Amino acid sequence: MNAQATAMTDQHVPTQNEESTESLLQIRGLKKRFSLSGDFLDQLRFKGGKLVRHQEYVHAINGVNLDIQRGEALCVVGESGCGKSTVARIVMGLITPTEGEIRYNGERIDNLSSRALLPYRKRMQMIFQNPYASLNPRMTIQQTLEEPLRLHHPDWNRQTVVTKVEEVMHSVGIDPDWGKRFGHEFSGGQRQRIAIARALAVDPEFIVADEPISALDVSIQAQVLNLLMEAQHERNLTYLFITHDLAVVEHFGTRVAVMYLGTVCEIANTATLFAKPRHPYTQALMSAIPRLEDDRPQHIRLEGEVPTPVNLPSGCVFHGRCPYTNARCKQEIPVLQTQDDGTRVACHAVEEGRL
Repeated sequence: MNAQATAMTDQHVPTQNEESTESLLQIRGLKKRFSLSGDFLDQLRFKGGKLVRHQEYVHAINGVNLDIQRGEALCVVGESGCGKSTVARIVMGLITPTEGEIRYNGERIDNLSSRALLPYRKRMQMIFQNPYASLNPRMTIQQTLEEPLRLHHPDWNRQTVVTKVEEVMHSVGIDPDWGKRFGHEFSGGQRQRIAIARALAVDPEFIVADEPISALDVSIQAQVLNLLMEAQHERNLTYLFITHDLAVVEHFGTRVAVMYLGTVCEIANTATLFAKPRHPYTQALMSAIPRLEDDRPQHIRLEGEVPTPVNLPSGCVFHGRCPYTNARCKQEIPVLQTQDDGTRVACHAVEEGRL
């Protein structure tokens, strides 16, 4: 089942009491904007008889704060364009943030050079969305799985590398004889197993999975999910799991962060979020899930248009679609506040008791 999610702007930095000592990854004040204006000459405009510089940006991420606890699977949900994949790529160092900090096990990593980041590459791996594009078509499966081992373990001899590759192939249900073949000879599910094997080959402790099953047939999505869950149990892995599918979240996630327009509106334990969503958008989102129960909540229809990330609205970015909007919502950006059950919600209506 596909689902969409949205979120409020998150500029609140958790205090020391709010943070867990078991946090493996900490994201603070993360922002990312992409220029739409081209190079310097493209930005020049004549306005009022004067030559002025015009710059325009896509505000992809706007003040995200997250803590990922050791051993958990934090699912980030949201509609296309909400910034969830951008967060994942910044965490992995594939994109440089405009503002903010990322700390891994207490050490800041977002400002490190490629050489200084190399030790963290071994501990942090990524599984990409499209298994048809994430495997090098010119390399055999054996070469694909050997490449990260040779990079991170240059002192290993040939036999040690081969033995490790066979071991990781067995762990994900791959026949070692596949090693002689190329990626195009396999189905999507088989390719994603190979991609998972590549991520597990260097024995990481943290994995970013960017919609790893969205490009797969429904019939094999559960197999890949179960494989990821088994790997988590056997290797004590921590996941940042990006998805738009709430059925996957309910099955896989430990906690859930709901994003919209580059911001976070609600963070909660999975069971709590599905039983008692607090944010107005999360409530609408949950009401859209097909259920067989007679007492399921009535479907909530949201009105209004989704704002553009180029020209962000003032105040709460959701106020144009929210039925509980007041003057404060249009002027003041809400921040995440902790509720009695541990859920953190960025909503003035919840804070004021109007919802």
